[in-house]
Amino acid sequence: MDFDFAHYMLTERGKGKENQSVVRSQSKEAYLKLLAETFNMNRSRILAFKNKPPTPVKLIPDEFYSSVHQSKPSKPLRRIPQTPERTLDAPDIIDDFCLNLMDWGSSNVLALALQNTVYLWDASNGSASELVTVDDENGPVTSVSWAADGQYIAIGLKSSDVQLWDSTANRLLRTLRGGHQSRVGSLDWKNHILTTGGMDGQIINNDVRVHSHIVATFRGHRQEVCGLKWSTSGQQLASGGNDNLLYIWDRSMASMHSRSQWLHRLEDHTAAVKALAWCPFQRNLLASGGGGSDGCIKFWNTHTSACLNSVDTGSQVCALLWNKNERELLSSHGFMQNQMTLWMYPSMVKIAELTGHTSRVLFMAQSPDGRTVATAAGDETLKFWNAFGTPEVKKAAPKAEHPGPFPHLRRIR
Repeated sequence: MDFDFAHYMLTERGKGKENQSVVRSQSKEAYLKLLAETFNMNRSRILAFKNKPPTPVKLIPDEFYSSVHQSKPSKPLRRIPQTPERTLDAPDIIDDFCLNLMDWGSSNVLALALQNTVYLWDASNGSASELVTVDDENGPVTSVSWAADGQYIAIGLKSSDVQLWDSTANRLLRTLRGGHQSRVGSLDWKNHILTTGGMDGQIINNDVRVHSHIVATFRGHRQEVCGLKWSTSGQQLASGGNDNLLYIWDRSMASMHSRSQWLHRLEDHTAAVKALAWCPFQRNLLASGGGGSDGCIKFWNTHTSACLNSVDTGSQVCALLWNKNERELLSSHGFMQNQMTLWMYPSMVKIAELTGHTSRVLFMAQSPDGRTVATAAGDETLKFWNAFGTPEVKKAAPKAEHPGPFPHLRRIR
């Protein structure tokens, strides 16, 4: 073995490698330094800004978050007075389930028919006046209904005629004849169209602007039409009759000749249907009430004809009114309590019962602001109730001028 060569390999060659590694480490350090400078990899600058960061723009103000996280204050319970605010005499009012003898117009004037006379009570000042007294040949008055403008009023008569009056001028504008064969007990307006329902079972659309006023006839009821109500949209008409039937009519299907143009024919009630009320906050929702042997309030989807709910009240349902400001429904009743019941919708939990009448509460009407409800009963009294409470004050929108059914009297020809 050559020991000299081996000693050389272990000593001199290792020194060369050490020198070589020093050269390589110096060059690598220079390379890494250059790389750090190039990419700004100074650790002291991690998560640091050259300048002060800009103030972030708040897309949603802090007030919003504070209002969200704060618990919403619960609405205080409304106190419902158990006694009427006012009571007036209504002598000789006709105690007939199928008639509609009271209506409250948008001008804040209440119309009430007592036998042959229609009286007007101005709620703004409490004054009463007589609008018209018809003769015995045409009377008694069997229905009243204000047009949307609160100036013109339609009056249905036992003689089958319908009179149109200008309440401001106390002037008879025209008389609609030739449509019905017997008394006209129900009326409702849709713009210039006055819809009338008679004891003959017919429902007639009358265009009050033209001489030939009958423009459509709805045929379906076999007995007297007790209730008529156009939907808020004016697209559907609900009618209830003494034949226990409830019909939903579509205005596009109306004609003078068709004998079966109803949209839905609903047979669930087991007594006469007079009480009808379209929901002001839910489209296609109608409430209906049945007479003595029925006593049920039913809720309908008039688009599908489905009965959504039925509540047995235990007594004759004479009238229904929705609260314009809350999800509540008021019903008036006959034997045996002759009460008004305020219901929470849709749970139909009783909120209050108002008593005071000694006979069935046949008629109800609501003030334009939705606060006060007027009731008239067979006990010959007219009562005013704060049933719906004072509505929240809202910024009044500009009131649009309503042309009314008679924008130009010359157009009646």
